[in-house]
Amino acid sequence: MHDPKNDAFLQLSTQLDGELLWDSLHRALYATDASVYRRLPLAVAYPKHQADLQSLIAFAKANQIGLIPRTAGTSLAGQCVGEGIVVDVSRHCTRIIDLDLEAGTVCVEPGVVRDELNRYLKPYGLFFGPNTSTSNRCMIGGMVGNNSSGTTSIKYGVTRDKIIRLEGLLSDGSPVVFENLSKAELEAKCAQSDREGRIYASLIETLSHSSVQEEIRAQFPDARVHRRNTGYALDTLLDMQPFTTSGPPLNLAALLAGSEGTLVFTTRVTLQLDSLPPEHGVMVVPHFESIEKCLLAVAPAMQHQLETCEMIDRTILDCTKNNKEQQANRFFVHGDPKAILMLEIRDASQDKAQARAAQLMQSLESLELPYATAILSGTEIDQALELRKAGLGLLGNMVGDRKAVACIEDTAVPLDDLAEYINEFTALMADFGQEAVYYAHAGAGELHLRPILNLKQEEDVQLFREITTAVAKLVKKYKGSLSGEHGDGIVRAEFIEMMIGTANYKLLEQVKKLFDPENLFNPGKIVAALPMDEGLRYTPGRTEPEIKTRMDFSANEGILRAAEQCNGSGDCRKSAEAGGAMCPSYQATKNEKDSTRARANALREFLTQSEQRNRFDHQELKEVFDLCISCKACARECPSNVDVATLKAEFEYQYKKANGSSLRTKAFAYNGLLNKGAAPFRGLVNQVYTHNRLSTFIKRHLRIAEERTLPVLKPFRAKARKSEGTKGKVVLFIDEFSQYLDGPVAQDALDLLEGLGYEVTLIKNRDSGRTYISKGFLKQAQRLANKNVQKLKSVVGKDTPLLGLEPSALLTFRDEYLKLAHDRQGAQELANHSFLIEEFLADQIQQGIITAAQFTEAPAKIKIHGHCHQKALAGMKSTFDVLNLPINYKPTLIPSGCCGMAGSFGYEKEHYEVSMQVGELTLFPAVRKADTQTIIVANGTSCRHQILDGTGREAVHPVTVMRSALRSMEGQD
Repeated sequence: MHDPKNDAFLQLSTQLDGELLWDSLHRALYATDASVYRRLPLAVAYPKHQADLQSLIAFAKANQIGLIPRTAGTSLAGQCVGEGIVVDVSRHCTRIIDLDLEAGTVCVEPGVVRDELNRYLKPYGLFFGPNTSTSNRCMIGGMVGNNSSGTTSIKYGVTRDKIIRLEGLLSDGSPVVFENLSKAELEAKCAQSDREGRIYASLIETLSHSSVQEEIRAQFPDARVHRRNTGYALDTLLDMQPFTTSGPPLNLAALLAGSEGTLVFTTRVTLQLDSLPPEHGVMVVPHFESIEKCLLAVAPAMQHQLETCEMIDRTILDCTKNNKEQQANRFFVHGDPKAILMLEIRDASQDKAQARAAQLMQSLESLELPYATAILSGTEIDQALELRKAGLGLLGNMVGDRKAVACIEDTAVPLDDLAEYINEFTALMADFGQEAVYYAHAGAGELHLRPILNLKQEEDVQLFREITTAVAKLVKKYKGSLSGEHGDGIVRAEFIEMMIGTANYKLLEQVKKLFDPENLFNPGKIVAALPMDEGLRYTPGRTEPEIKTRMDFSANEGILRAAEQCNGSGDCRKSAEAGGAMCPSYQATKNEKDSTRARANALREFLTQSEQRNRFDHQELKEVFDLCISCKACARECPSNVDVATLKAEFEYQYKKANGSSLRTKAFAYNGLLNKGAAPFRGLVNQVYTHNRLSTFIKRHLRIAEERTLPVLKPFRAKARKSEGTKGKVVLFIDEFSQYLDGPVAQDALDLLEGLGYEVTLIKNRDSGRTYISKGFLKQAQRLANKNVQKLKSVVGKDTPLLGLEPSALLTFRDEYLKLAHDRQGAQELANHSFLIEEFLADQIQQGIITAAQFTEAPAKIKIHGHCHQKALAGMKSTFDVLNLPINYKPTLIPSGCCGMAGSFGYEKEHYEVSMQVGELTLFPAVRKADTQTIIVANGTSCRHQILDGTGREAVHPVTVMRSALRSMEGQD
């Protein structure tokens, strides 16, 4: 049936230089943020400039449609979801416009990422102080909308404190600038006959009444609560001229901070900057047996001029135990504390910082509150802060439907009342049968408190409301703020009237009507609130679908709950400059559709909402998974451990059951078998692969990028020596890639192990199943898994470890086999004793069995690119340690993510461009920068091919380097 909205959207899209999308996929992706809500928008817009925004405003006004501003979409209160048009400025509105070094200010567009801004500012000795846990992907527009604070607010203040000037559009489309106004300038504004003039004149007239001022001061949160974000900041305006003669000039930008995009659509922000913090730091981490003891230590600790004062409770610390990325960051935790504090001191010298830390420790010890204290310095502080930043995402690690729910997570009270308030809060939670989660900004009087609820059940949805209502009353008792920095959004907006009183709430309604009489901007937030227990991500009482899968998702209680692990915190939206490998396709395209979050959200959406017999059979899912390169970075770097590579493998399998497979897909999946059949004729095959016309014909027929070179066959044919090794026995697995494409690498590995004195048993002509898994041929992969487990478990053990060369193949034994093999115990045993060859060698080095004396003393510079699966499942330390063994070898790790080839992905014609964009993020520039004498090392066969195609440089496997360096091999090359 014809939908007239489609015609209207089509016409609007022709008026925009940016994009407008209203397909079912994009609407589904933008229906959620990091909150508990799901509201399906009508469309998603990506404006390029102010003119696009004005067109959107005019369209919204003509059609009475709301506009929901959005940047990274990490909002916890639901303020960037809605049923109008979501306006995503994160793609195009990303310019740093002007830096004024003399004034110490910077002007930016709202889509500038906070950490990227600070990387830009660092060479000038400046930075933007507010520092949220989402700082590597959150954007200035969102920080303004929420009046964000973060870990450093006790030292550098909140976003509102930093806004010098805000430029934007009113709901009639007219441009407006908010900045400090002199008395004469303010009078001129009030005299204007336009909407801007009416705003100023009405605000001044209303707020000048003493009775109004008294009511605001009496009912708004205590001024000692610096992190207060309840409603519109009318109380802040009262501290300015003309309401306070000694105050600063009136600047309505302070009102817009925390207004959640309900008053003005921001286009530019000018921020006051601070000098970089002192270089030297010490972090004192006291451990406590109870929340109460922890909080009693906060006020005394705050007397020591701290940079940060953060709290983490046991619930979050327990979540770090099984998170691959955070396990290493919890090194300083002693025992099983109920809570810890992170108390950071920074000073001009390390001696001064340590002296102040000693005074802090002495103060804490005199209180006899902590049972242990850790002292951190240097990069250890960074690790601890990363652990703290992961708090939000880590809560998604809770398996099952009971989750730590954001509703009361943002309360702030005067610091002197914090301990007493939390005692009452804890008693209140006990009345509800709750043991809440406690973490975050203790030094600011704000803890992120979360009840643990199952919002799929109607009784817990009722608790959701009851708990929020009870806590709101408690916060009001202490004159606190129900929202310190996360905003009112949907979850808290209906409680604003309770928090500030009816008279003041009516003032908020007047302010909204002054700025936005048409109710176009983010309707239902702050005033005319949407109900806090409606429009939830899950429909309470609904029977959840049972999804049968080929892979075993029982650890997550099924594939649907595995997708639901994603809580929307958006860690996958960080840039390549932020470090890590997640998420390569998003880093290349900057499209929400290509993020880990989008894939998990889309899978959840269609598995639950689908009316198809095969719930996986949706073109939208095919589209959202298309650029997932199965790098597995999300399995490690996502705090919630959302393993999208595994989700994709299952999706591909289920989708193919309904839609079949292309010839190209089958060719890549069965690549090992095809190479095995071609190996006896490798001379002829290689001539065809390297012949210009013939290879072009093959590539065109299979839709392979013509820019690619086809990998030639180099089979491995050697046998292990019969002689016994003096240092033990190992089993060397010659995977399908090493067997047919990288025979020389397999030979180097055999020579190296035997040259070091190991007795080697070779496992040849066996396929790991990696290509089948990548292409969704899970039946074939499962058959191989069962055969390999049965074969290898009898020859592999503690004293005969299985060693592998290709990370994607070997690590299949440690990952997917555990979800595929029928003999789970056998698969686990195999996994326990399967290692990359570098892992084994590094262990032998650590034990002193292998020494530097066995290797050359000749110098060499080495740059190492790590395979994605190794980074995700094993780590890069072993490769570095092995290449660092020869005394004059100088290896460095390239801080790269995925190379971009990702098995067959980079060969596929439609993916070639993205593949090369991924390579250009970090890897290619680093390789080009290296001089010709530097050895480029990559242990992945795809990585080596990608480096060659992208830079013209030959990369080698680590075993090739070490084999050449082995003294016993000198003269044998």
